[in-house]
Amino acid sequence: MWSEPLAASRKLPRRASGDNLPMSSPKVLFGFHAVGVRLKTAPRSIIEIYFEPTRRDARMRQFIEKAQEAGVRLIEADGMRLAKLAGSHGHQGVAARVEPLAQTHSLDDLLDTIEGPPLLLVLDGVTDPHNLGACLRVADGAGAHAVIAPKDHAVGINATVAKVASGASETVPYFMVTNLARTLNELKERSIWCIGTSDGTTKTIYQADLKAPVALVMGAEGEGMRQLTRKTCDELVGIPMRGAVESLNVSVASGVCLYEALRQRDG
Repeated sequence: MWSEPLAASRKLPRRASGDNLPMSSPKVLFGFHAVGVRLKTAPRSIIEIYFEPTRRDARMRQFIEKAQEAGVRLIEADGMRLAKLAGSHGHQGVAARVEPLAQTHSLDDLLDTIEGPPLLLVLDGVTDPHNLGACLRVADGAGAHAVIAPKDHAVGINATVAKVASGASETVPYFMVTNLARTLNELKERSIWCIGTSDGTTKTIYQADLKAPVALVMGAEGEGMRQLTRKTCDELVGIPMRGAVESLNVSVASGVCLYEALRQRDG
């Protein structure tokens, strides 16, 4: 994972690419969704695709046809080789070595180009790659403009994140920031209202005005937001819980909040 630290000019951070490697180093994507999105959006960045030849179902045949049409190099590989390459047995018979996509914009640049009120998702303390992948997927579905997380208290985008995100790690800008509280304050300087989610609040997400420019701040399941992050938010809201469980998984909570914003904006 790499991103540019906040400089003295107080510019917001650059987008993180997510694999802790220099721009010239290949990374691995696996699973039909993750590889398929890259095949659709940036086929020239694919070095080679490995596939399991014993899988001959319709989904694999269609995938191979698309790869051949794009002129991508195809290599047969057994399940063991694919698992070693992907670092997981959940590869679905497909993995690819790809060049990281060049990231050309900073968060400042992104916000300057957004038409209409920004919708941002901020994750504080989400260190599980499956949770991050699911958050990216729901952020893409709800039309969030970016996901933001602290460098020292988050997971970067790796092959597992990309697989769970089902391609959303390729489409949703993900920024890892040096100082999350400072970044929130800089968002507030842009008139973006920072709304944190927390237990024990009287106001719910359904009572918040999400039509305005907002950054929805989510903490990790159980621990919640860190104290400084909590204090930096403009307001705190809760998600109503009517059953026996006390909280939702962070990706589920993100979905509830983001889709409420989408409902209000489309209503």
